[in-house]
Amino acid sequence: MRPSIAFFVMALMSLQGLAQPAFAQVDLSGEWAARFHEDQFERIPGPEVGDYSGIPLNDDLRLRADTWDASLLTLLEEQCIPHPATYSLRGPADLRITNDIDPVTQQVRAVIIYGTFGRATRMIWMDGRPHPPEYAPHTWAGFSTGRWEGETLTVETTHIKAGYLRRNGVVHSDQATITEHIYRHGDVLTITSIREDPVYLDEPFVQSTNWVSNPVQFVPGGKCIPETEIANRKKGYVPHHLPGTNDQLNDYSLKYGVPYDATRGGRETMYPEYRTKLKTMPIPPPKQAAAKAQ
Repeated sequence: MRPSIAFFVMALMSLQGLAQPAFAQVDLSGEWAARFHEDQFERIPGPEVGDYSGIPLNDDLRLRADTWDASLLTLLEEQCIPHPATYSLRGPADLRITNDIDPVTQQVRAVIIYGTFGRATRMIWMDGRPHPPEYAPHTWAGFSTGRWEGETLTVETTHIKAGYLRRNGVVHSDQATITEHIYRHGDVLTITSIREDPVYLDEPFVQSTNWVSNPVQFVPGGKCIPETEIANRKKGYVPHHLPGTNDQLNDYSLKYGVPYDATRGGRETMYPEYRTKLKTMPIPPPKQAAAKAQ
């Protein structure tokens, strides 16, 4: 090969290398429509009262969840609370993902996720900035930083306001953190979330959620306007159950014939080996379950 041709080929190969995205990162941007085939009954109709199965909650959280009353959400100050980052991707979230590009370096400064309930838009910083100190304010979206691990975007989120993990009183504290792994397979987007909370969880709580590309979707804006839902309520009243007085906690067990102890959650209920123990546990009589369901 003549020197001039060899130089041309080497230069072309160098330019092709520069055109490749760094660290094998992929473009996550676009319109993403939620799919609810995973945990559909929990996410759309809503979870049953007293169903803590599969959640590694500790005794403190179990007691707090037992005192929760669904009517709490009718309070004016509760109606428009955004979904926190710990739960927002499990809600009715059709997402729009965009990249914030540095105009000089053309590097991605941040990945922006818009579309969660309450417009708690996620800003995932990709420029290497550190997380703020512990005393910095907490928000519903939290503070997120990301890094590429092959074709997977790994996100670390801190500084999240206290919120819920399941919409039946299972909450997390403001010490909760999230590690998320976001990856794209063609037109399918999968986000695996690992939540940790030293206050209320004995182990990390892991869930995955899927979306599909939908370039014609429109993610609306909008605002939430609280309204009085229950008239003549005593000023300052907060719906609740005192410890030991919630008579709804066994409804889920009776309705589906699930052993009551299994509905109480805990780290043990997360693993397949728990099925062996389930076979030795009493279940509600069918007639009792049918009567309770009616």
